Amino acid sequence: MKKTNHKKVGKEIWFYARVILIVLVLLFPFIIMLSISFKATAETIGYPPTIIPRDWEIQHFIDIFNENIFPFMKYMKNSLYIALTTSVIAVILGILGGYALSRLKFKGKSAISEMFFLVYMFSGILLIVPLFKMLSAVGLSNSREAVIICMIVQTLPTAIYMTRSYFDTIPAELEEAGRVDGLSKMGIIFRIVVPLSMSGIISVFVYAFMIAWNDVLFASIFIDSPDLMTIPIGLNSLFNTPDYIWGRMMAASLITSLPIVIMYGFSQHLIRSGSTDGGVKG
Repeated sequence: MKKTNHKKVGKEIWFYARVILIVLVLLFPFIIMLSISFKATAETIGYPPTIIPRDWEIQHFIDIFNENIFPFMKYMKNSLYIALTTSVIAVILGILGGYALSRLKFKGKSAISEMFFLVYMFSGILLIVPLFKMLSAVGLSNSREAVIICMIVQTLPTAIYMTRSYFDTIPAELEEAGRVDGLSKMGIIFRIVVPLSMSGIISVFVYAFMIAWNDVLFASIFIDSPDLMTIPIGLNSLFNTPDYIWGRMMAASLITSLPIVIMYGFSQHLIRSGSTDGGVKG
């Protein structure tokens, strides 16, 4: 019996040791970024390298909020505008498209559903030329709206697929009850289906936000003006300066990652707290 217990404890120790090792490997780049952002430049390039800074400094964080050094807030505002607008539109269109594929009957429904998988066979770079020609023709080159349209094109297939998967799990009897109560089609969608699928809709919002927030490809093609640059493009320009400072770059990268972390944590809190539980409302 003791031998069996020892064997079980040994397996548990080995399991948790592997989990801790994997977590450390995954978090190692973030730990290095955090460490360098609080180091003085001399310590960053000094030898031997250190993980924990000998002298903690916040000068790099002060520098990135200095408009004369790095217009961080301007880039942040542009990125938030693009990411939030993309997310809202992707969610709205995803709800309508997902409901149509889940509940409505029309010709070509199966073909349209299969086309969403076909989209992932092509990388975003293949869409640049046709999108650039179309958006330039209507006067949207060098604009945040052009990037938003590109991001919607990128995220909408996944948004529709995800919402449809959630809508498929909702019993049709609930919608019939809504019709009996006199709800319109839009009333059924937004008063019955959407509340019951809120966890999935939050996931779609976070997904679209992350894709738009981290975009480099389309923003670098469609935006030329420094006043319209997004955070990833701004960081790239910061990395390419001849007198770059590692601590300043890591501090900017750290601050840039915070909205994604905060949004992910907030969405998980909403889902777990039960505030996303839906219901039929009369």
